Amino acid sequence: MTFRIHVPSDTTAKARGADRIARLIEIVAQEHKIDVEVRRNGTRGLYWLETLVEVDTDAGRYGFGPVKEGDIESLFAAEFYKGNVEHSLAVGLVEDIPYLKRQERFTFSRLGITDPLSLEDYQAKDGFKGLENAIKLSSQEIVDTVKESGLRGRGGAAFPTGIKWQTVLDVESPKGQKYIVCNADEGDSGTFADRLVMECDPFMLIEGMIIAGLAVGATQGYIYCRSEYPLAIENLNSAIQTAYDNNLLGADIQGSGKHFDLEVRMGAGAYICGEETSLLESLEGKRGLVRAKPPLPAIVGLFGQPTVVNNVLSLAAVPFILDKGAKAYADVGVGRSRGTLPFQVTGNVKFGGLVELAFGPTLKELMFEFGGGTRSGRPLRAVQVGGPLGAYLPESQWDTPLGYEEFSQKQAVLGHGGVVMFDDTVDMSEQARFSMEFCVAESCGKCTPCRIGSTRGVEVIDRIRAGKNVDANMELLMDLCETMLDGSLCAMGGMTPFPVQSAMQHFTEDFVKNAASATQAKEV
Repeated sequence: MTFRIHVPSDTTAKARGADRIARLIEIVAQEHKIDVEVRRNGTRGLYWLETLVEVDTDAGRYGFGPVKEGDIESLFAAEFYKGNVEHSLAVGLVEDIPYLKRQERFTFSRLGITDPLSLEDYQAKDGFKGLENAIKLSSQEIVDTVKESGLRGRGGAAFPTGIKWQTVLDVESPKGQKYIVCNADEGDSGTFADRLVMECDPFMLIEGMIIAGLAVGATQGYIYCRSEYPLAIENLNSAIQTAYDNNLLGADIQGSGKHFDLEVRMGAGAYICGEETSLLESLEGKRGLVRAKPPLPAIVGLFGQPTVVNNVLSLAAVPFILDKGAKAYADVGVGRSRGTLPFQVTGNVKFGGLVELAFGPTLKELMFEFGGGTRSGRPLRAVQVGGPLGAYLPESQWDTPLGYEEFSQKQAVLGHGGVVMFDDTVDMSEQARFSMEFCVAESCGKCTPCRIGSTRGVEVIDRIRAGKNVDANMELLMDLCETMLDGSLCAMGGMTPFPVQSAMQHFTEDFVKNAASATQAKEV
């Protein structure tokens, strides 16, 4: 009898020793003359359990984790390969783990189940059914379906995806060429959902981009992937080649006469290239500087042609919509926030990982019912949502529902779904300084409010923390934030004030405390 054992193969699992564990399982099985087949799937995204080893049973996959190299012998002694056995690392049927069972996995339904590079696995789990349906529709019908789904950009601005596609569809290209560009330059703190798509389910992104091309009449696509994701780039290139080999990319997709080509391009290693116009400049081989708008990229984009620029998660949601229908996606969510968003719970958290939920639950539910509170066991004090340019939210705002408008009303952003938690040892004046310093390092330098304002901002915060003219400098910092917010060319400078202002408003005592400490030190 052959026992099938699954070991994850994404970057985080590998960093936790997954490759060595997979090899050890094979070696020990051979020594014990046990017939095992070790398969490498993607991760479930339950990172506190990595490395999570799963065993096929008649009832489903039985899990053990977190497994380390030193646990292999004891696992074999307990005959873990049979599934439901007594062992300290046994977590039961993986699908029944509450953290996973309570999620609504639309986009990530295959996560941790399939072999990322197996086209057969992908198709067995409804892969390319969305494309199959899209081929039968006109471009306008595809766009209308995406509009009806309520899908919005998952990269930060939350602009309706269907409206962006409609604009590109309606524009006549001077050269008869339109482009689909996937922004895979995932650089926000605490985010990894894009990486999981590319490493663990790359065919989903490929399918979404092909459908986008059919929708707007584009025949060329590019995935702009950050250089720090070598495994994602490797898996994407392998999956793209498989798609070409199976007539899913190229000049005559599945005999439909439709044409779409796709390439992966490595990013420039700059946070600012996550901004769509800076990304396009980089993709054209130039320095990543922000373009003034208008014209919008949808009208004058890559190489001056109409271009759809969408985030990985936006494009990855499209196959589900074209397969299950717009209504199936639009039926979940809250207000104008439809469908699901994969939240990435990180920082000082007990159970860190990926949580895909329909919009609507509160931030508090996410952090405590899924995240389990802080890893340190100390009280949670602040949380930053939406990346390094997102606001720091105090306890009074944790009951905010997870929705775009709901967060906007609190002068906060959901962004890419990154949630970074801090316990009560955090110094929020230091976090405010970090936000300004981050802008200093990552600004493209094109506009003065961002380039100079962030530098002055660091200096002003340093004066406050040193106890120098605290009241006057606090007022100056607020004025500086307003100037950056109103005058910056893009969101880099325009959003840097969000974390600074929120820290000043909700955690004033940290600025005062540091200033008082500095003053006392001088007196001594």
